[in-house]
Amino acid sequence: MFTLKIGIFGGTFNPPHLGHLAAARTAVDALGLDKLLIIPAAIPPHKELPEGTPAPEHRLAMAEKTADALLLPEVVEVSSIELDRAGKSYTSDTLARLKEEYPGAELWLLMGTDMFLTLHLWHEPERILELAGICAFGRTEQDGEEVFAPQREHLQRTFPGAKITTITLPGLVDVSSTQLRELLAKGEGGEYLHPAVYGYILMNGLYGTRADLKHLDIPELRACSSSMVMQKRVRHIRGTEEEAVRLARRWGADENYARRAGILHDCTKYLTGPEHIAICERYGVPLDDLERTAPKLLHSKTGACMARHIFGEPDEVFNAIFWHTTAKADMTTLEKILYVADYMEPNRDFDGVERLRELAYRDLDAALLLGVETTIQEMRDRQLPVHTNTLQAQAWLRDHGVTTEG
Repeated sequence: MFTLKIGIFGGTFNPPHLGHLAAARTAVDALGLDKLLIIPAAIPPHKELPEGTPAPEHRLAMAEKTADALLLPEVVEVSSIELDRAGKSYTSDTLARLKEEYPGAELWLLMGTDMFLTLHLWHEPERILELAGICAFGRTEQDGEEVFAPQREHLQRTFPGAKITTITLPGLVDVSSTQLRELLAKGEGGEYLHPAVYGYILMNGLYGTRADLKHLDIPELRACSSSMVMQKRVRHIRGTEEEAVRLARRWGADENYARRAGILHDCTKYLTGPEHIAICERYGVPLDDLERTAPKLLHSKTGACMARHIFGEPDEVFNAIFWHTTAKADMTTLEKILYVADYMEPNRDFDGVERLRELAYRDLDAALLLGVETTIQEMRDRQLPVHTNTLQAQAWLRDHGVTTEG
Protein backbone atom coordinates (compact mmCIF):
# COMPACT_ATOMS: atom_id res chain seq x y z
CA MET A 1 0.00 0.00 0.00
CA PHE A 2 1.39 3.43 -0.98
CA THR A 3 2.12 5.80 1.92
CA LEU A 4 2.52 9.49 1.12
CA LYS A 5 5.79 10.75 2.60
CA ILE A 6 5.73 14.47 3.45
CA GLY A 7 8.58 16.66 4.65
CA ILE A 8 7.80 19.73 6.77
CA PHE A 9 10.41 22.48 6.59
CA GLY A 10 9.49 25.26 9.00
CA GLY A 11 11.30 28.37 10.13
CA THR A 12 11.16 32.12 10.06
CA PHE A 13 13.00 32.18 6.70
CA ASN A 14 14.22 35.64 7.54
CA PRO A 15 15.52 35.49 4.83
CA PRO A 16 15.69 32.03 3.23
CA HIS A 17 19.25 31.43 2.02
CA LEU A 18 21.26 28.90 0.05
CA GLY A 19 21.64 26.71 3.12
CA HIS A 20 17.87 26.33 3.32
CA LEU A 21 17.78 25.55 -0.38
CA ALA A 22 20.44 22.84 -0.10
CA ALA A 23 18.78 21.27 2.93
CA ALA A 24 15.42 21.14 1.16
CA ARG A 25 16.91 19.57 -1.96
CA THR A 26 18.80 16.97 0.08
CA ALA A 27 15.72 16.11 2.14
CA VAL A 28 13.68 15.37 -0.95
CA ASP A 29 16.35 12.97 -2.20
CA ALA A 30 17.53 11.43 1.08
CA LEU A 31 14.07 10.79 2.49
CA GLY A 32 12.39 10.02 -0.82
CA LEU A 33 9.72 12.64 -0.17
CA ASP A 34 6.56 12.75 -2.23
CA LYS A 35 5.84 16.26 -0.98
CA LEU A 36 7.86 18.96 0.77
CA LEU A 37 5.99 21.74 2.55
CA ILE A 38 7.95 24.93 3.28
CA ILE A 39 6.15 26.67 6.15
CA PRO A 40 7.14 30.18 7.32
CA ALA A 41 6.42 30.75 11.00
CA ALA A 42 4.23 33.65 12.11
CA ILE A 43 5.43 33.99 15.73
CA PRO A 44 8.23 31.51 16.52
CA PRO A 45 7.90 30.16 20.09
CA HIS A 46 11.65 30.00 20.73
CA LYS A 47 12.69 33.56 19.80
CA GLU A 48 11.43 37.04 19.08
CA LEU A 49 11.36 38.21 15.50
CA PRO A 50 14.06 40.88 15.25
CA GLU A 51 13.25 44.50 14.62
CA GLY A 52 12.96 45.20 10.91
CA THR A 53 11.63 41.74 10.07
CA PRO A 54 9.70 41.99 6.79
CA ALA A 55 5.92 41.67 6.86
CA PRO A 56 4.56 38.11 6.66
CA GLU A 57 3.62 38.52 3.00
CA HIS A 58 7.26 39.27 2.16
CA ARG A 59 8.58 36.25 4.04
CA LEU A 60 5.93 34.13 2.34
CA ALA A 61 6.94 35.50 -1.09
CA MET A 62 10.63 34.80 -0.42
CA ALA A 63 9.76 31.25 0.66
CA GLU A 64 7.79 30.81 -2.57
CA LYS A 65 10.79 31.95 -4.62
CA THR A 66 12.95 29.45 -2.72
CA ALA A 67 10.47 26.67 -3.48
CA ASP A 68 10.35 27.68 -7.15
CA ALA A 69 14.15 27.63 -7.29
CA LEU A 70 14.12 23.90 -6.54
CA LEU A 71 12.38 23.32 -9.90
CA LEU A 72 10.26 20.54 -8.39
CA PRO A 73 6.74 21.95 -8.76
CA GLU A 74 5.08 18.54 -8.34
CA VAL A 75 6.84 18.01 -4.99
CA VAL A 76 7.64 21.33 -3.31
CA GLU A 77 5.06 23.85 -2.19
CA VAL A 78 4.78 26.66 0.33
CA SER A 79 2.10 26.62 3.02
CA SER A 80 0.80 29.66 4.90
CA ILE A 81 -0.72 27.43 7.60
CA GLU A 82 1.22 29.11 10.42
CA LEU A 83 0.91 32.64 9.06
CA ASP A 84 -2.85 32.15 8.87
CA ARG A 85 -3.12 30.88 12.45
CA ALA A 86 -3.37 33.28 15.39
CA GLY A 87 -0.83 33.11 18.20
CA LYS A 88 2.54 31.40 18.42
CA SER A 89 3.51 28.93 15.71
CA TYR A 90 3.75 25.75 17.75
CA THR A 91 5.10 22.88 15.66
CA SER A 92 2.91 20.33 17.46
CA ASP A 93 -0.22 22.21 16.35
CA THR A 94 1.03 22.39 12.77
CA LEU A 95 1.79 18.66 12.67
CA ALA A 96 -1.62 17.79 14.13
CA ARG A 97 -3.31 19.92 11.49
CA LEU A 98 -1.29 18.27 8.72
CA LYS A 99 -2.16 14.82 10.06
CA GLU A 100 -5.82 15.76 9.67
CA GLU A 101 -5.22 17.12 6.17
CA TYR A 102 -3.15 14.11 5.06
CA PRO A 103 -4.51 11.10 6.97
CA GLY A 104 -2.20 8.11 6.75
CA ALA A 105 0.76 10.17 5.51
CA GLU A 106 4.24 9.72 6.97
CA LEU A 107 5.45 13.11 8.20
CA TRP A 108 9.10 14.12 8.54
CA LEU A 109 10.05 17.33 10.34
CA LEU A 110 13.22 18.97 9.00
CA MET A 111 15.45 21.13 11.19
CA GLY A 112 18.94 22.47 11.64
CA THR A 113 21.48 21.46 14.25
CA ASP A 114 20.60 24.12 16.85
CA MET A 115 16.91 23.26 16.74
CA PHE A 116 17.64 19.54 16.95
CA LEU A 117 19.82 19.96 20.04
CA THR A 118 17.02 21.78 21.89
CA LEU A 119 14.08 19.70 20.61
CA HIS A 120 13.39 18.16 24.04
CA LEU A 121 12.74 21.70 25.35
CA TRP A 122 10.13 22.54 22.73
CA HIS A 123 6.40 22.84 23.39
CA GLU A 124 4.96 19.29 23.53
CA PRO A 125 8.04 17.42 22.27
CA GLU A 126 6.39 14.05 22.92
CA ARG A 127 3.51 15.03 20.64
CA ILE A 128 5.94 16.20 17.94
CA LEU A 129 7.86 12.92 18.01
CA GLU A 130 4.63 10.94 17.99
CA LEU A 131 3.32 12.75 14.91
CA ALA A 132 6.51 12.96 12.82
CA GLY A 133 9.98 11.61 12.24
CA ILE A 134 12.87 14.03 12.67
CA CYS A 135 15.50 14.78 10.03
CA ALA A 136 18.24 17.08 11.31
CA PHE A 137 20.81 18.73 9.06
CA GLY A 138 24.29 19.85 10.01
CA ARG A 139 25.51 22.86 8.10
CA THR A 140 29.21 22.35 8.74
CA GLU A 141 31.48 19.34 8.86
CA GLN A 142 31.72 19.90 12.62
CA ASP A 143 27.99 19.10 12.90
CA GLY A 144 28.71 15.39 12.63
CA GLU A 145 28.16 12.34 14.78
CA GLU A 146 29.95 13.82 17.81
CA VAL A 147 27.24 16.49 17.96
CA PHE A 148 24.26 14.49 16.72
CA ALA A 149 24.70 11.11 18.44
CA PRO A 150 24.22 12.13 22.11
CA GLN A 151 21.02 14.06 21.37
CA ARG A 152 19.67 11.34 19.08
CA GLU A 153 20.25 8.72 21.78
CA HIS A 154 18.73 10.95 24.47
CA LEU A 155 15.58 11.55 22.43
CA GLN A 156 15.16 7.87 21.60
CA ARG A 157 15.53 6.93 25.27
CA THR A 158 13.14 9.64 26.44
CA PHE A 159 10.58 9.13 23.68
CA PRO A 160 10.57 5.43 22.73
CA GLY A 161 9.64 4.84 19.13
CA ALA A 162 10.92 8.22 17.95
CA LYS A 163 12.14 8.15 14.33
CA ILE A 164 15.28 10.23 13.93
CA THR A 165 17.77 10.60 11.10
CA THR A 166 20.65 13.05 10.96
CA ILE A 167 22.54 14.24 7.89
CA THR A 168 25.66 16.37 7.60
CA LEU A 169 26.07 18.35 4.40
CA PRO A 170 29.78 19.18 3.97
CA GLY A 171 30.31 22.50 2.27
CA LEU A 172 26.82 23.74 3.10
CA VAL A 173 26.56 27.53 3.20
CA ASP A 174 27.64 28.42 6.71
CA VAL A 175 25.83 31.66 7.45
CA SER A 176 23.16 32.44 9.98
CA SER A 177 20.14 34.54 9.13
CA THR A 178 21.32 37.06 11.75
CA GLN A 179 24.70 37.42 10.04
CA LEU A 180 23.03 37.63 6.66
CA ARG A 181 20.68 40.42 7.72
CA GLU A 182 23.68 42.40 8.99
CA LEU A 183 25.50 41.87 5.70
CA LEU A 184 22.49 42.94 3.64
CA ALA A 185 22.16 46.17 5.62
CA LYS A 186 25.77 46.94 4.59
CA GLY A 187 25.09 46.22 0.93
CA GLU A 188 26.73 42.78 1.08
CA GLY A 189 25.65 39.14 1.38
CA GLY A 190 24.03 38.55 -1.99
CA GLU A 191 26.26 35.52 -2.57
CA TYR A 192 24.46 33.65 0.22
CA LEU A 193 21.05 34.01 -1.46
CA HIS A 194 19.38 32.55 -4.49
CA PRO A 195 19.25 35.36 -7.11
CA ALA A 196 15.44 35.43 -7.10
CA VAL A 197 15.37 35.96 -3.33
CA TYR A 198 18.14 38.56 -3.48
CA GLY A 199 16.37 40.39 -6.28
CA TYR A 200 13.12 40.38 -4.31
CA ILE A 201 14.94 41.89 -1.32
CA LEU A 202 16.47 44.62 -3.50
CA MET A 203 13.20 45.36 -5.29
CA ASN A 204 11.36 45.77 -1.98
CA GLY A 205 14.10 47.43 0.06
CA LEU A 206 14.09 44.74 2.76
CA TYR A 207 16.69 44.37 5.54
CA GLY A 208 17.93 47.92 5.18
CA THR A 209 18.97 47.52 1.56
CA ARG A 210 18.87 50.76 -0.36
CA ALA A 211 19.55 49.69 -3.91
CA ASP A 212 19.28 52.38 -6.56
CA LEU A 213 17.20 50.35 -9.01
CA LYS A 214 17.93 52.82 -11.78
CA HIS A 215 21.69 52.23 -11.56
CA LEU A 216 22.14 48.52 -10.90
CA ASP A 217 25.23 46.56 -11.82
CA ILE A 218 24.69 43.51 -14.03
CA PRO A 219 24.54 40.88 -11.21
CA GLU A 220 21.96 42.90 -9.31
CA LEU A 221 19.93 43.54 -12.48
CA ARG A 222 19.96 39.79 -13.18
CA ALA A 223 18.80 39.11 -9.63
CA CYS A 224 15.89 41.55 -9.95
CA SER A 225 14.87 40.03 -13.28
CA SER A 226 15.09 36.55 -11.76
CA SER A 227 12.83 37.61 -8.89
CA MET A 228 10.09 38.61 -11.34
CA VAL A 229 9.78 35.33 -13.26
CA MET A 230 9.41 31.60 -12.71
CA GLN A 231 12.79 29.93 -12.41
CA LYS A 232 12.10 27.66 -15.37
CA ARG A 233 12.31 30.83 -17.48
CA VAL A 234 15.72 31.92 -16.26
CA ARG A 235 17.71 29.62 -18.57
CA HIS A 236 16.01 31.17 -21.59
CA ILE A 237 16.59 34.70 -20.28
CA ARG A 238 20.27 34.03 -19.65
CA GLY A 239 20.58 32.36 -23.05
CA THR A 240 19.02 35.38 -24.74
CA GLU A 241 21.31 37.74 -22.83
CA GLU A 242 24.48 35.96 -23.90
CA GLU A 243 23.28 35.47 -27.50
CA ALA A 244 22.40 39.16 -27.74
CA VAL A 245 25.90 40.11 -26.57
CA ARG A 246 27.52 37.82 -29.16
CA LEU A 247 25.34 39.27 -31.91
CA ALA A 248 26.07 42.83 -30.76
CA ARG A 249 29.78 42.07 -30.97
CA ARG A 250 29.31 40.66 -34.49
CA TRP A 251 27.20 43.53 -35.80
CA GLY A 252 28.77 46.48 -33.99
CA ALA A 253 25.97 47.29 -31.56
CA ASP A 254 26.41 48.36 -27.93
CA GLU A 255 27.16 45.16 -26.00
CA ASN A 256 26.09 46.62 -22.63
CA TYR A 257 22.71 47.67 -24.03
CA ALA A 258 22.30 44.24 -25.62
CA ARG A 259 23.07 42.54 -22.31
CA ARG A 260 20.68 44.68 -20.28
CA ALA A 261 17.91 44.27 -22.86
CA GLY A 262 18.41 40.51 -22.78
CA ILE A 263 18.25 40.43 -18.98
CA LEU A 264 14.98 42.37 -18.83
CA HIS A 265 13.20 41.29 -22.01
CA ASP A 266 10.90 38.75 -20.33
CA CYS A 267 10.69 40.26 -16.84
CA THR A 268 6.89 40.68 -17.02
CA LYS A 269 6.24 37.35 -18.74
CA TYR A 270 4.10 35.99 -15.91
CA LEU A 271 1.80 38.95 -15.32
CA THR A 272 -1.91 38.51 -15.95
CA GLY A 273 -3.76 40.22 -18.78
CA PRO A 274 -5.28 42.86 -16.49
CA GLU A 275 -1.87 43.54 -14.94
CA HIS A 276 -0.32 44.07 -18.38
CA ILE A 277 -3.13 46.42 -19.40
CA ALA A 278 -2.84 48.39 -16.14
CA ILE A 279 0.90 48.95 -16.71
CA CYS A 280 0.31 50.06 -20.29
CA GLU A 281 -2.37 52.50 -19.14
CA ARG A 282 -0.13 53.81 -16.34
CA TYR A 283 2.69 54.61 -18.75
CA GLY A 284 0.58 55.73 -21.70
CA VAL A 285 1.22 52.81 -24.05
CA PRO A 286 -1.63 52.60 -26.60
CA LEU A 287 -3.03 49.13 -27.28
CA ASP A 288 -4.98 47.85 -30.26
CA ASP A 289 -7.87 45.39 -30.07
CA LEU A 290 -5.68 42.33 -30.68
CA GLU A 291 -3.26 43.28 -27.92
CA ARG A 292 -6.08 43.73 -25.43
CA THR A 293 -7.24 40.16 -26.03
CA ALA A 294 -3.81 38.49 -26.42
CA PRO A 295 -1.73 39.04 -23.24
CA LYS A 296 1.18 37.10 -24.80
CA LEU A 297 1.79 40.13 -27.01
CA LEU A 298 1.95 42.52 -24.07
CA HIS A 299 4.95 41.32 -22.08
CA SER A 300 7.28 43.07 -24.52
CA LYS A 301 5.51 46.40 -23.95
CA THR A 302 5.23 46.06 -20.17
CA GLY A 303 8.78 44.71 -19.93
CA ALA A 304 9.97 47.79 -21.80
CA CYS A 305 8.03 50.00 -19.37
CA MET A 306 9.69 48.28 -16.41
CA ALA A 307 13.09 48.68 -18.05
CA ARG A 308 12.60 52.42 -18.53
CA HIS A 309 10.60 53.48 -15.48
CA ILE A 310 11.82 51.08 -12.79
CA PHE A 311 15.36 50.28 -13.90
CA GLY A 312 16.21 53.55 -15.67
CA GLU A 313 17.26 51.97 -18.97
CA PRO A 314 17.76 54.26 -22.01
CA ASP A 315 15.55 54.47 -25.09
CA GLU A 316 17.72 51.99 -27.00
CA VAL A 317 17.03 49.26 -24.43
CA PHE A 318 13.38 50.25 -24.07
CA ASN A 319 12.78 49.99 -27.82
CA ALA A 320 14.63 46.70 -28.22
CA ILE A 321 12.44 45.11 -25.54
CA PHE A 322 9.28 46.83 -26.82
CA TRP A 323 9.59 45.25 -30.29
CA HIS A 324 11.10 41.87 -29.44
CA THR A 325 7.79 40.00 -29.77
CA THR A 326 6.07 41.46 -32.84
CA ALA A 327 8.99 43.14 -34.61
CA LYS A 328 8.15 46.16 -36.82
CA ALA A 329 9.17 47.92 -40.00
CA ASP A 330 12.62 49.58 -40.14
CA MET A 331 14.14 48.21 -36.93
CA THR A 332 17.44 49.41 -35.45
CA THR A 333 20.36 47.01 -35.22
CA LEU A 334 19.83 46.50 -31.46
CA GLU A 335 16.12 45.83 -31.99
CA LYS A 336 16.94 43.21 -34.62
CA ILE A 337 19.55 41.64 -32.37
CA LEU A 338 17.21 41.13 -29.42
CA TYR A 339 14.43 39.77 -31.64
CA VAL A 340 16.76 37.24 -33.25
CA ALA A 341 18.59 36.36 -30.01
CA ASP A 342 15.28 35.65 -28.28
CA TYR A 343 14.25 33.44 -31.19
CA MET A 344 17.36 31.26 -31.45
CA GLU A 345 19.23 31.36 -28.12
CA PRO A 346 20.99 28.07 -27.26
CA ASN A 347 18.06 26.58 -25.32
CA ARG A 348 15.67 26.86 -28.27
CA ASP A 349 14.96 23.64 -30.14
CA PHE A 350 12.65 23.62 -33.16
CA ASP A 351 12.78 22.73 -36.83
CA GLY A 352 14.78 25.41 -38.63
CA VAL A 353 16.58 26.88 -35.60
CA GLU A 354 20.01 25.86 -36.90
CA ARG A 355 19.31 27.66 -40.18
CA LEU A 356 18.32 30.75 -38.19
CA ARG A 357 21.51 30.55 -36.11
CA GLU A 358 23.67 30.29 -39.22
CA LEU A 359 21.96 33.28 -40.85
CA ALA A 360 22.17 35.42 -37.71
CA TYR A 361 25.96 35.71 -37.99
CA ARG A 362 26.04 36.02 -41.77
CA ASP A 363 23.07 38.26 -42.62
CA LEU A 364 21.14 39.75 -39.69
CA ASP A 365 18.31 41.05 -41.86
CA ALA A 366 17.82 37.63 -43.45
CA ALA A 367 17.70 36.06 -39.98
CA LEU A 368 15.14 38.64 -38.88
CA LEU A 369 12.99 37.92 -41.93
CA LEU A 370 13.19 34.17 -41.31
CA GLY A 371 12.07 34.68 -37.73
CA VAL A 372 9.21 36.94 -38.76
CA GLU A 373 8.02 34.59 -41.49
CA THR A 374 8.29 31.56 -39.19
CA THR A 375 6.05 33.38 -36.72
CA ILE A 376 3.54 34.34 -39.41
CA GLN A 377 3.33 30.75 -40.67
CA GLU A 378 2.97 29.36 -37.15
CA MET A 379 0.15 31.76 -36.32
CA ARG A 380 -1.67 30.93 -39.56
CA ASP A 381 -1.23 27.19 -38.96
CA ARG A 382 -2.86 27.68 -35.56
CA GLN A 383 -5.58 29.85 -37.14
CA LEU A 384 -4.60 32.80 -34.97
CA PRO A 385 -4.41 36.46 -36.06
CA VAL A 386 -1.01 37.89 -36.99
CA HIS A 387 -0.20 41.28 -35.51
CA THR A 388 -0.05 44.09 -38.06
CA ASN A 389 3.45 45.10 -36.91
CA THR A 390 4.74 41.62 -37.77
CA LEU A 391 3.22 41.84 -41.24
CA GLN A 392 4.70 45.30 -41.70
CA ALA A 393 8.13 44.01 -40.66
CA GLN A 394 7.89 41.29 -43.31
CA ALA A 395 6.77 43.76 -46.00
CA TRP A 396 9.52 46.29 -45.14
CA LEU A 397 12.25 43.66 -45.31
CA ARG A 398 10.94 42.25 -48.58
CA ASP A 399 10.62 45.75 -50.07
CA HIS A 400 14.28 46.37 -49.22
CA GLY A 401 15.44 43.29 -51.07
CA VAL A 402 15.96 41.00 -48.08
CA THR A 403 15.44 37.28 -48.65
CA THR A 404 15.82 34.31 -46.37
CA GLU A 405 18.48 32.97 -48.70
CA GLY A 406 20.87 35.35 -47.00
